[in-house]
Amino acid sequence: MEKQFWSVKSAVLLAGASLAALAWAAPAAAQTSPPAGDQTNASTSLETVTVTARRREESAKDVPISITAFSAEQLNQTGAVDITALQQSTPNLSLSDARGSNSTLTAFIRGVGQQDPLWGFEPGVGLYVDDVYIARPQGAVLDVYNIDHIEVLRGPQGTLYGRNTIGGAVKYVTRRLDNVASLDLRGTVGAFNERDVVASGSLPLTDDLTVGGAFASEQHDGYGKNLITGADNYNKDVWAARATVEYTPRDDLFFRLSGDKMHDSSSARQGHRLIAPMLSNVYDTQAGMSPYNDVQTEGLSLLGEWDANKTWTFKSITAYRNGSTVTNIDFDSLQPPSLDIPAWYKDHQFTQELQALYTGDDLQVVGGLYYLNSSASGAFDTILNAFALTIGTYGKVATTSYAAFVNANYDITSRWSLSAGVRWTRDEKTGTVFRANYAGVLGSPLVRGPAAAPTLIRTNYTNSRAFEAATPSATLSYKLTPDVTGYASYGKGFKSGGFDMRGDAILTPSTTQGYKPEYVDSYEAGVKGSYFDHRLDLNLDGYYAKYADQQLTIQVAYGASVASQVENAANSHIYGFELEGAAHLSERLMANFSVGYTKGVFDKYMTYNVATHSYVDVSKTSVFQYTPEWQSYLGLSYTQPLPRNMGSLAVTADGAYRGATSFFQQPDPVLDQKAYWLFNMDAVWTSNSGVYQIGLHGQNLFDQKYRTGGYDFPGAVYGNSVIGFYGPPRTVMATLDVKI
Repeated sequence: MEKQFWSVKSAVLLAGASLAALAWAAPAAAQTSPPAGDQTNASTSLETVTVTARRREESAKDVPISITAFSAEQLNQTGAVDITALQQSTPNLSLSDARGSNSTLTAFIRGVGQQDPLWGFEPGVGLYVDDVYIARPQGAVLDVYNIDHIEVLRGPQGTLYGRNTIGGAVKYVTRRLDNVASLDLRGTVGAFNERDVVASGSLPLTDDLTVGGAFASEQHDGYGKNLITGADNYNKDVWAARATVEYTPRDDLFFRLSGDKMHDSSSARQGHRLIAPMLSNVYDTQAGMSPYNDVQTEGLSLLGEWDANKTWTFKSITAYRNGSTVTNIDFDSLQPPSLDIPAWYKDHQFTQELQALYTGDDLQVVGGLYYLNSSASGAFDTILNAFALTIGTYGKVATTSYAAFVNANYDITSRWSLSAGVRWTRDEKTGTVFRANYAGVLGSPLVRGPAAAPTLIRTNYTNSRAFEAATPSATLSYKLTPDVTGYASYGKGFKSGGFDMRGDAILTPSTTQGYKPEYVDSYEAGVKGSYFDHRLDLNLDGYYAKYADQQLTIQVAYGASVASQVENAANSHIYGFELEGAAHLSERLMANFSVGYTKGVFDKYMTYNVATHSYVDVSKTSVFQYTPEWQSYLGLSYTQPLPRNMGSLAVTADGAYRGATSFFQQPDPVLDQKAYWLFNMDAVWTSNSGVYQIGLHGQNLFDQKYRTGGYDFPGAVYGNSVIGFYGPPRTVMATLDVKI
């Protein structure tokens, strides 16, 4: 406890010290102009990223909401490989690989999210690629390549982005094609035999037609080994590709057709046992299951934009996506099949969105219609050696969703602005679940086992439900100065209800009725702006949220089965603050910093006890999962021009603090992750022309071993399956980037 206190205190002191230094340095810096002809730091203002958080292009500094934006250059300078790197510098954000996976995403913002990667469960943080909603977490750990920028929107985004953005949204925006022939080649080599290649480019075929594409291959050997089979554990073998055609037949018309595909054939990750027998290397395993894992996702989207006149623009976004997963997770990480889970998932979705945007002198309006048709199915076996038993589970959920939305921003005066909107959503869902016992440990015919008849049917139903909600939002903002804006806002979030794909109707009979939606009412106030002649950017906000009918997944080993429940078990409240800043401390030295605090408190948490067949309130002993109270970040970047026109060298050093984290609602001192720091360092040389760039990137320099997830099924008959999954160890990589 004392160690944790000092870690939190250190984070606060570090942020305070950086603020004090900025307050001292900024006035002096504001009086200093860059030397004539100096091109390395010719701008006295910090980098501004153009975002589309409100469905129109704006500077991130001017949007009165909690938003963190990353340009492609920022991410390249730090060697970010995928979007999970964003959690280090973004306050109150958790992004990580789901347990046992390279490419399935676990996402939380301000304590709201979804850690269960099972098909049919929808995340509480919305993920968008070029405004196309990604409905499933499989394949959602997006690699950073060929991007324009990434936005993290904190708090409910239900008005403009709809259902299941109850915690916030992550927007991945790809780069539009250049109107000249171009080619960008990037190669990476490093520790654990890292070998990455990224290529992107564009080629104009005519004055109004351009084609382009990008390809990325990322591979490295395992951080550990399977000591039984010799196979790699925690390796990576992923490739992704994107092809684009852009057509501009007239100045007022634009079309973009994009297709993408991702294939992850990395080995299935097996966890580290936290109960004996344990191994000395947390990345090693003695799992008896095959490491076979195959995840594929692909999609096609068509964007059409028509600028009807100076004030009206109309957009259409049509998209289709599908994905498939075959994997194995050895819950006990031992050779006998004490608790082994082979599984497969499949999903597809079609979406259509129509938007109308009005831009006047004092009034801006965006409205639209949205349609989604999706299906997710899958099956898994629970193999229990102690009972000579396999429990086979199959499920499918089909979803049709309709929505209509409108949001308007009105400049009441030159200083006062009011933004308000509402979205109406209706979801129609049909769920089918089958669960049965099969004799032996060879698996069931639902997955990859032999043909066999069930010895006991545990669940067998099909049910349909509809869910409907209106999600309003409103923001009042005031220009304190031309460069500083204060705001207060309210937003409502809605996450759809559904059906538990692994529900056991014998142990939890209510599973056949499904679960209801959950809601968040969020209140926020903040101030954001630039100071000292734009040498300091500072954003500060505080928030309070009421969380109702919270959907909680509970899995309990009971007898010769595992009882799964998804219940609207809890009501809670969440509060906290976020501070972000960036400053020029001198002509060459730049600082970025952030501090985030989140506190989630259960007001009521009624859970079903399968042994006593009764409900009990466990709110006093429960905590929010994947939600550290404190997070902080400090990065310092120094850029030095080299003599004789040899380019420039940029060196960045940063540290990220993450407070103690529980992976489930019930704290577990064996499994939960204590507070820790990660330290990184990057050095990037750029030629004068910008054509060549060489980087050296060191991540997790002090080789901190930290858990990102786990499973908790204690008991000898389940193989004492308390296992953890870990983030990457210390890695060093060298990159070469050539732009032609």
